[in-house]
This record gives sequence, C-alpha cells and structure tokens, in this order.
Amino acid sequence: MRRDLGEGIELDDDAGRVDVEAVHDFLANESYWAKGRPREVVERLVQEAQRVVGVYDGDRQIGFARAFTDGVSLVYLADVYVLPEYRGSGLGVELVREMVENGPYAGIRWVLHTRDAYELYRKFRFGKPSERLMERYNRDD
Repeated sequence: MRRDLGEGIELDDDAGRVDVEAVHDFLANESYWAKGRPREVVERLVQEAQRVVGVYDGDRQIGFARAFTDGVSLVYLADVYVLPEYRGSGLGVELVREMVENGPYAGIRWVLHTRDAYELYRKFRFGKPSERLMERYNRDD
C-alpha cells in the first residue's frame, strides 16, 4: 500500500522503506514510552512487526506505527508518532486509520497503551483506558 496525502506527504507500509535511524532517534530521544531504547532493538522491532506504516515527506520519515499480532484475535498497536512540526494537520488520523481500519487486521480486536492522544484513538472506537490491562514490568522499571 502506498497512499498520497498531498503536498508530497504519503503513507507507505513497505517495511524496507522505514528509516530505522529516524524512527530510533524519535523513539529513543523524544518519546516518553521508549526513551533510551537501543537502535538494535528498534531495528528488530521494525523487522519483526507484522505491519509497519510510515508517513513520509518526500524521503524524510515524519511518522511511524507498528503492529504485532497473533493473526486471529488480537493486534497490538505500538510506537505511533508524527513529528511535532507535522502535527495538527490530520497525519496522525491518517496513520492510525491506515493501520487499524485499512490493513489486513481490520477485523481483529486492537489494543494499545498510551498516556495521551485519547481523542485520536477514540475516533477509531478505542475505549477509555482500562484497569483490565496488565503489563509485566522489568526489574529496572
């Protein structure tokens, strides 16, 4: 899938196009959820994801999302971002729409963890954060 959003911006689910260095830079240095994540881990997460969708301004990676799934009953949405200077123009909506509603896992239940962007996810029928989700923490957390 490759979709033109106008003004040189496009969505693409080609994992080979992902600029791992740019994704790593944002996740490790700017995100609250993956601060300090090693580049090698980001590279592996991109390679092993069942689906990735990137947002590009020409050749520049300006947004990203990945998903992993059992392929039958559950999909986990992770590492969703759009660079700050591109926010507010609907790119996050298009990124999540492509991932959740237009992809091969559209009919499966999706879950995610977030401390923000609730309004964005509500547009795609994500409910309020639930106390029913359980996370396994590392000893260092």
